[in-house]
Amino acid sequence: MLTDAEQALLSLLRANARASTAELARMLGVSRTTVQSRIERLEQRGIITGYGVRLSPDYEQGLVKAHVLLTVTPKLADKVVRSLEALPPVRTLHSVSGNFDMIVIVDAPSIRDLDALLDQIGAMDGVERTSSSIILSTRIDR
Repeated sequence: MLTDAEQALLSLLRANARASTAELARMLGVSRTTVQSRIERLEQRGIITGYGVRLSPDYEQGLVKAHVLLTVTPKLADKVVRSLEALPPVRTLHSVSGNFDMIVIVDAPSIRDLDALLDQIGAMDGVERTSSSIILSTRIDR
């Protein structure tokens, strides 16, 4: 379980993982040493496993994003995961319960590229059925 202070720190890091410890300390009302030790503890506990890049809204706006729902042959699920992992446009892959087995979040520079990507995913060995929805806008992204 995380303390309120740790959750506040994580919230700030999610918004800007490149914020300096001095800046984080100012926003949290604690010392830089306290912030640094909290970050180190979160890393040691495996709660923070890395830092990433957030792309600008202008860049993101130019991409066509979609959710692709997949039904897969159970014995070939690992093969499907490896095949999807090899595709750079695949951003996220979720295993889910319900009518579908996986949800893949992809992006492409154009509708034409998205169409080709969807064909490529649908043709993968082990993929039985797909259903896709283009993302029109993102209302919340944390």
